[in-house]
Amino acid sequence: MPLHKYPIKIWDALKLKQGIYTRLPKHYLKSLEQKEPTPVHWRPLGVQYRANPKTGQKERVQDVPIPIYYPPESQNGLWGGEGWISGFRYAKNDKLSTRLRKTWKPQLFKRELYSEILDHKFTITVTAFTLDLVDAAYGFDFYILKTPKEDLNSKLGMDLKRAMLLRLARKDTELYPNDPVKREKVYHKYKQFEIPEEEAEWLGLSLEEAVEKQRQLEHKEPEPLFKACVEKLVEELQIQKLAEPFLTEKK
Repeated sequence: MPLHKYPIKIWDALKLKQGIYTRLPKHYLKSLEQKEPTPVHWRPLGVQYRANPKTGQKERVQDVPIPIYYPPESQNGLWGGEGWISGFRYAKNDKLSTRLRKTWKPQLFKRELYSEILDHKFTITVTAFTLDLVDAAYGFDFYILKTPKEDLNSKLGMDLKRAMLLRLARKDTELYPNDPVKREKVYHKYKQFEIPEEEAEWLGLSLEEAVEKQRQLEHKEPEPLFKACVEKLVEELQIQKLAEPFLTEKK
């Protein structure tokens, strides 16, 4: 087994400290920090100790999160933090029988969701829990803008958030072009979510997309050699002209 200078688990963190990764915007690098999502499939106890219901004695308890697998297709929809859970079940619900492996999957639906900011209807794969979250947030736009990245857990959701924030930052007149009053009402309604355009452009980008964007920003077209030679020749002629004595004719 090969030995490594650094543990494999911290390779991704070390990669961000060298090369083009160090030139990425600080607000984007901060967004890459891993945060714990809000539990969906289990409920945290919120305490370290509690009384035993039978004996009444104080005993220590701990929160044990359920391991959840998020398949690639979850990135193309809005699953509300739900995923696949693997476990076992008893055959015919008999505890004396053999345990069988089972995977619980959320029920998926195709639903049309309308965005006021983008003025467009999107057909998105969602779960029943996602629809409840949209209702609790009082609208699709509010749900996308209020929900943090770790709870959305969706590339589609972050792309929609970036598009919404860019439109809010730019005050795009293409939104309701024939109804400026309605446009101003929409912008005022979501004014609390406005961020600078420079930050909104990077929101939700994957690391590969961010590196490519940074590379394009730093890319410069090669300057033809003859232009440099012409500029150098003009500069030398100017210096030579200034060095020559100035002669005046006598009348």
